[in-house]
Amino acid sequence: MIYNEILMLYLIAVNGGDMVVNEPVKLEIVQEYREQNENTDIQNIIKALKKKMDKDYSSGTMKRGAHPKHHGCIKAEFIVEPNLSDELRVGIFKEARSFPAWIRFSNASGGVQSDLEKDMRGIAIKVMNIEGEKLLEDEKEEKTQDFLLLSYPLLPIGTVSDFSKLIDSAKYPLWFFLNPFSLHIRELKLFIDAARKHTNPLDIRYWSTTPYMFGEKAVKYSIKPTSNNLKQMPVKPTENYLREIMQQQLSETEASFDFMVQFQTDPVKMPIEDASILWDESLSPFQKVATIKIPSQRFDSNKQMEFCENLSFTPWHSLPEHRPIGGLNRARKEIYRELSKFRHQKNDISRKEPTGSESF
Repeated sequence: MIYNEILMLYLIAVNGGDMVVNEPVKLEIVQEYREQNENTDIQNIIKALKKKMDKDYSSGTMKRGAHPKHHGCIKAEFIVEPNLSDELRVGIFKEARSFPAWIRFSNASGGVQSDLEKDMRGIAIKVMNIEGEKLLEDEKEEKTQDFLLLSYPLLPIGTVSDFSKLIDSAKYPLWFFLNPFSLHIRELKLFIDAARKHTNPLDIRYWSTTPYMFGEKAVKYSIKPTSNNLKQMPVKPTENYLREIMQQQLSETEASFDFMVQFQTDPVKMPIEDASILWDESLSPFQKVATIKIPSQRFDSNKQMEFCENLSFTPWHSLPEHRPIGGLNRARKEIYRELSKFRHQKNDISRKEPTGSESF
């Protein structure tokens, strides 16, 4: 099925609840289009993931439902570029300044997974000292802005409805992909391609995969490593080699990334509502707006690893200027909040945002 036909199949409802669109939807730049059963699908996902977390962590510490294994939380600086164009001077990028940040590196898959296995890797950036009212109703006074990115430029499952169907097929996940009445061969190929063995978390390019507002425009984010002399794969890697190689690197020198934005310029080729479609850089190149500087440090003490375990990340820790958009981001608002509360209550740990003044 060609690209536009795929979009037309799932864009059957628009903002405004369950109003079904009987005529083809004309896609517009920045515009969101809500799936007909989105709220039901989101609740289905939350229920299924809570049940899985309860089963997986019936005793001991309850880990996250996604990205449960972290390699560590690292202190960093988020440095906004000077002399940005007016188009780029939005939200936290309005003026050149430096913010403290915590960065969590992780494996994407569930369970206690060895780093030796192929997987997507995640990076969650929590920028602090951000003034202004935030999006989440119960966190209006918090001073953090989160950016969540993956080691692959798109998501194999790009819509809420498909993610809900995949959850329903949890016992036989291949049925979701190979069901002859609803084949998802493309998505299966994306899953296979996205799972890779990586050498060093500090030497990976990461992408947001989902879109965000940037003032009145829509963007995706990416960060690109710019460090020199990065450590290579050990001769005999252990199941925790990603943490070990990153700690070895930061014990000796600093690391850095370029933080970049890519503007949506075509509503069909760069859709808001399907995160499995790549936004082609030839249509809209990424532009640097900040530098992430990670100083030399130790991060693997027991207290700091525990601190990392208890942090919560969501793209909805955000200023309105950087509001998450698209179905999967709307779902993440509810899913991340409910699963974070569920996990913290199970572990008898209070949920609170860091200030950047923490030391270990």
